[in-house]
Amino acid sequence: MRPEIPRGVWVLGFVSLLMDVSSEMIHALLPVYLTVGLGAGALAVGLIEGVAEATALIVKVFSGTLSDRLGHRKWIAAAGYGMAAFTKPLFALATGPGLVFAARFIDRIGKGIRGAPRDALIADITPPAIRGAAFGLRQSLDTIGAFAGPLLAIALMLAWNDDFRAVFWVAVVPAMLSFGLAAFAVHEPEKVPGNVTPEKAPGTFSSRTLSALGSAFWGVTIAAAVLTLARFSEAFLILRGQDLGLGAAFAPLVLVGMNVVYAGVSYPVGRLADRTPAIALLMAGIATLVAADVVLALASGLAALAAGVVLWGLHMGLTQGVFAKLVADAAPRELRGTAFGVFNLASGGAMLVSSALAGALWQFAGPAWTFGVGAAIAAASALLTRSALSRRTT
Repeated sequence: MRPEIPRGVWVLGFVSLLMDVSSEMIHALLPVYLTVGLGAGALAVGLIEGVAEATALIVKVFSGTLSDRLGHRKWIAAAGYGMAAFTKPLFALATGPGLVFAARFIDRIGKGIRGAPRDALIADITPPAIRGAAFGLRQSLDTIGAFAGPLLAIALMLAWNDDFRAVFWVAVVPAMLSFGLAAFAVHEPEKVPGNVTPEKAPGTFSSRTLSALGSAFWGVTIAAAVLTLARFSEAFLILRGQDLGLGAAFAPLVLVGMNVVYAGVSYPVGRLADRTPAIALLMAGIATLVAADVVLALASGLAALAAGVVLWGLHMGLTQGVFAKLVADAAPRELRGTAFGVFNLASGGAMLVSSALAGALWQFAGPAWTFGVGAAIAAASALLTRSALSRRTT
């Protein structure tokens, strides 16, 4: 009989849901606000998104290592949620791209602080037999927030005559609720004593520690980084919608569509990942990303846009939870925080490169080139992913 998913995973899932409602209310409108409201170009959008997301992923390595050293993960994660919550008002106060950049940067530092400790905590409290399901559930709840936020943004934009700032102020409320839930409703297990070798001493970020993470972990990390090079920020999906005639108030529908699919797929795929070779799921995910890029490159109307967005969401659901499970399975328990941090550091560098490249291609060659090059990189990543995971048996 399969064990039940622990209560703590559910709580962390709802913490993520509330924060994503807040973040996506802002994120869904931000590309249009920057380009239409503040006069920024597509390259600026790409750089802001790339630096912001890369910052979040890079910071994870330090918070993850700190959580290993302290043997406690909850309060580090809660601090990250708190930082994100208390910086949300900056988006409403911004009058130019500079403050938006600062707000995104600080907000994503908060995301980076909470990410690795939270994921390591989920691995700590979940039996190995259902880790795929646990990570899939948290991802599904997170992604429900990711489409509920844009839906709320659409309703408020329509009700308030495209008042961006008013919507951004409303986004502060779920962010504060998320912080409160993380601080007072999340509990973690006691630190488990054991025999720890010097190279596996928690909180010692050194070459010996990195080596102790193991070849299986590094294979997963390389595969994820290569795939991230092919998947730039979802901000470009919103810009593609605007390019094809989608109005500012309805621009968040792009993220709604993507995240509905993402949320619906993540938990079933997570359960499947507990019984199915990971490489099969990842190959399906890469093929889906290639198809999404081709459709979006050739799109001439909103129907094609919708098809590309659905395929993009399917790709996310087929890959993100699977990678989290692979990291949790491959990393030593006492180094899980470090492992998730390093994993996301590698992905962060790739995200910065891919989003900056996408912005440059969009501005100087056009949207078809942006998605066409993305398709080519994704296709090449299939071979590299298979090679990087070849030492794994699942």
